[in-house]
Amino acid sequence: STSGLCLPDPDWASYTLGVFICLSCSGIHRNIPQVSKVKSVRLDAWEEAQVEFMASHGNDAARDTYESKVPPFYYRPTFSDCQLLREQWIRAKYERQEFTHPDKQEPYSAGYREGFLWKRGRDNGQFLSRKFVLTEREGSLKYFNRNDAKEPKAVMKIEHLNATFQPAKIGHPHGLQVTYLKDNSTRNIFVYHEDGKVGARAGWREQGAGDVRKGEWRGCLGHLSGFGTLQTEGFRKRWFTMDDRRLMYFKDPLDAFARGEVFIGSRERGYTVLDGLPPSTQGHHWPHGITIVTPERRFLLACETETEQRAWVEAFRKVVDRPMLPQEYAGECRRGGGGGNPTPPGGCDIAGRLSPSSGSPLQA
Repeated sequence: STSGLCLPDPDWASYTLGVFICLSCSGIHRNIPQVSKVKSVRLDAWEEAQVEFMASHGNDAARDTYESKVPPFYYRPTFSDCQLLREQWIRAKYERQEFTHPDKQEPYSAGYREGFLWKRGRDNGQFLSRKFVLTEREGSLKYFNRNDAKEPKAVMKIEHLNATFQPAKIGHPHGLQVTYLKDNSTRNIFVYHEDGKVGARAGWREQGAGDVRKGEWRGCLGHLSGFGTLQTEGFRKRWFTMDDRRLMYFKDPLDAFARGEVFIGSRERGYTVLDGLPPSTQGHHWPHGITIVTPERRFLLACETETEQRAWVEAFRKVVDRPMLPQEYAGECRRGGGGGNPTPPGGCDIAGRLSPSSGSPLQA
């Protein structure tokens, strides 16, 4: 069987590793020819010895060998994850053999790492080199505006942090979006590293350190993003991001702070997600609506395509169908039982165009 990294029914194979791979992964394997040589299962000619090698090995055997010592906090990417994460997983697994020989892994057990990342400025949009420090003892990620600064510009608690790869959104193949809570509001910072290996490790570590502590996974692409509009005086296009139970909307995808947040609770708390909009709704340009019902009000959203609508409805319903954890009740209270933050004038609803593009903006 193939791993979650490849699409089902792969048509390609690495005849030097003895594994079947999909078309997307075959391109990555071609970039490490000293380790992996690929052929099409259907289109290329196969020698008898190559066929016998494939028959005597296979994906399960390769996984037992090359993934025998994967650190528990490593996120295992799937075919839906970004190119960077999938490539670095394949290189770590086969080229560097980090999951076979632990001595080839960086000493993560030290619980401390510092280095420089390019960070996007909040006001001017320029990327500047900034020092970042990740410490397990303090359970935090910090960054400093100056190399000699004694105090960090920001301290991000790992338990309130989520990191997702956003190459298209940030405009760099190793782009990483880090989301954290600051004074009960969600803040985004956007960073990248020239070395894809460092960027991938940052994502693995920032996710893993918190997730192992909490005993749950958020997933590498925990954000579901797209354009939307805020209905205060008619419909306005806004960028939406969903992170766990927080639905946030932004004027621009690269804004540091959300214009507002909507808390999405569980069904037993009175939250429901419906297909479509109320018949009296006017002013929306997209025909595929979604209504989020909370104990306090209704939130109306509209998608441009039915595919986008289905993807968002599915994501919303997964959240609504999941019972709330004790610590999530505090988040509901801070946001007024489903209200936005700030609250739209007159208690108006929100409505918008949404897309499950994980950060890739679509033009109206």
